[in-house]
Amino acid sequence: MKVLSLFEELKKNAYPGRGIVIGRSDDGKSAVCAYFIMGRSENSRNRIFTETEDGIKTEAFDPSKLEDPSLIIYSPLRVLGNDTIVTNGDQTDTIYDGMKSGLTFEQSLRSRTFEPDGPNFTPRISGVMHVEDGAYDYAMSILKSDDGREEGSNRYTFAYENPAEGIGRFIHTYIGDGNPLPSFEGEPEKVALSGDIDSFSNAMWESLNPENKISLYVRYIDIATGTYESRLFNKLK
Repeated sequence: MKVLSLFEELKKNAYPGRGIVIGRSDDGKSAVCAYFIMGRSENSRNRIFTETEDGIKTEAFDPSKLEDPSLIIYSPLRVLGNDTIVTNGDQTDTIYDGMKSGLTFEQSLRSRTFEPDGPNFTPRISGVMHVEDGAYDYAMSILKSDDGREEGSNRYTFAYENPAEGIGRFIHTYIGDGNPLPSFEGEPEKVALSGDIDSFSNAMWESLNPENKISLYVRYIDIATGTYESRLFNKLK
């Protein structure tokens, strides 16, 4: 698979929706994940990321303008032991609870499907990173409707063992703008990861469409020690 420029892919797509990037830094030392949200409606754009004890959550920037919180207020990232879970919805909690009870990442998602926001039927995208004793692997998932059919659900899981240095995988909800919004297709895109956390996260934030971007969170986990650094960006401050 061709290695793409993450920043160029973001620049040419005005509305990828929500996106997850997971991979390994180019120096090989860090497990990398990034999650961003975008929005077109006033309700979607009225959001920020805030840090929590075990990750991050979305919040209304102006609570008085919050309309329907069901699909926009959730915890995108949570940590369970040596596992870092990142998703585009409340299935973060589903995965967390499932894995805590002994289920696998894939098994935990069996109880969920795509989002009930027809006619878009937005895919649920998820990832889990496992860092332990100097080893690193990760998996990604997409749950989507069967060609826009509300009664049909397609499930895809992709697992990456001992990922290569400087390579990440990028999955996002939409392949572009439209009405209805066209869902992501195929396996996660292979993208180049380069630079330290500051250069990477700043370049990613600047590459997102300035009108539609809302928030971005980036985390670099030291594979040798399990410690991490993070960067958080909110359009509304």
